[in-house]
Amino acid sequence: MEENENSNNYKSIYLGAIIVLALGISTMTFLWSKMRNEAKDCAYISLKYQDTLQGMNKMLKGYIGDMSSDLKSDFKRMLSTYDRLLEKDASKSDSLNAQKVKIQAQIEKIEKLQRSRNFSAAQVLKLKEENESLRGIMRSYVVQIDSLNTLNLELELNLTETTNNLNRTTEERDQFKQEVAEKTEQVKKGSKLSAYGFNSGALKSALKAKPTSRARQAAQLQSTFTISENPIASSGKKIVYMQIQGPSGKIFQRMSSYMIQIGEESIAYTEKKEIDYQNKAIDISIYYDVREEGLSKGNYKVNIYCDENLIGSDSFTLK
Repeated sequence: MEENENSNNYKSIYLGAIIVLALGISTMTFLWSKMRNEAKDCAYISLKYQDTLQGMNKMLKGYIGDMSSDLKSDFKRMLSTYDRLLEKDASKSDSLNAQKVKIQAQIEKIEKLQRSRNFSAAQVLKLKEENESLRGIMRSYVVQIDSLNTLNLELELNLTETTNNLNRTTEERDQFKQEVAEKTEQVKKGSKLSAYGFNSGALKSALKAKPTSRARQAAQLQSTFTISENPIASSGKKIVYMQIQGPSGKIFQRMSSYMIQIGEESIAYTEKKEIDYQNKAIDISIYYDVREEGLSKGNYKVNIYCDENLIGSDSFTLK
């Protein structure tokens, strides 16, 4: 009886130990699974933040590039200031040169980053902090060595910085003005009208409008052409001028006051016609009545002007 009780006690102990062990294993399994899920979440968040950081660095690349150039210029100005301090007090050359070495190291670091084109906002921010720290040390030397002229040095430092900013602004302004001028010239060229499809020559009679190639039969000179479509040209009322040049080089004119300005040159014209241009192609005919002087045999040249531009040319021959 006592043996059975002892056996039952051992069984109860074993069963309890197994239950405790099973619970422990279950708890550890649950905790391990939870930690693994948390680790996955952390890895996902870390990857997401890395993508965000890379995107920010890419977006700020131009800005931090300019900032690194400004820092490099500022470090170089510090070197110049230390050179001037060395001229005033050579006894501190060791400490001053030590600071110059640190500054030169920062310049080399910036140049290395600029060559690699792989610098981040965090790196530039760290360089900026180093810049402020080294500038603070430089100012303390300025106070020690050049106490009587501290203000002058500070003013010169500020003046140099202001001058650099002004030069940069001037360059940007000049570049902008050049771009505007180039765009304006492109628009001006693009908005220029053109004449094509010419039919120029002489007519026997203004009433019958019958063409002739004989100089002695000509009673009227004419030029028919088309002004092209141009959506960016100015629309509205325009004056089209016809200039006819005879074989001798003489310009035919109805009146001596028939002159127009083309660029910087004043030229004579033969006849003109007003049109209503609405950016669509338009056919035009301009006529000139031959006076009692008659016409000579030879080649005649026709030039058409509008909006202070030569927009087309033609020629014909009379026998």
